[in-house]
Amino acid sequence: MGRWEPDARGRLERAALELYLERGFEQVTVAEIAGRAGLTERTFFRHFADKREVLFWGQGALRDIFVDTVAAASASTSPIDAVAEALAAAGAIFHERREHARRRQAVIDANAGLQERELIKLASLAASLAGALRRRGVPEPAASLTAEAGIAVFKVAFVRWVSDPGEPDLPELIRESLDELKGALITGVLANAPTTLNG
Repeated sequence: MGRWEPDARGRLERAALELYLERGFEQVTVAEIAGRAGLTERTFFRHFADKREVLFWGQGALRDIFVDTVAAASASTSPIDAVAEALAAAGAIFHERREHARRRQAVIDANAGLQERELIKLASLAASLAGALRRRGVPEPAASLTAEAGIAVFKVAFVRWVSDPGEPDLPELIRESLDELKGALITGVLANAPTTLNG
């Protein structure tokens, strides 16, 4: 088999997802993934460090979209709106991969170790977003709070998007979820505002 294989990463990713869904993540070996893709184990390890990374290799690209979009937001953009722009930009890249995202999420939901790895990924993305906000001059703890809230919004919208094919596009769900959060915060502030008695 030649050194170069067309779309090797994509073939390995598709083969891995098929096998994980058929037999469960723990029961599948790298050799089986490579065999299903018509490739060698050596080719697998040129693309992925291990069989978990088939599910998480896009984290770096997602982080870059978040950070670059926050950095590019105009100086007048509020921290939460800069994060909203970043979330929408990230959501747009999933548009053509909805079925893949749904299948990937099903594999993660069925395995506690993968769920933990997903939480680590989300925490890392929140830390990167917070760093981008700090570089814009947002102080702590506001930078971390805004970033964590943004990642929570992204997670909730993403789960809705992959769970129900009738849901709208992910960027729209992200905007809806962020509006829900803003509304809840405003309602909470108003509900807890002290009453001023005159006269």
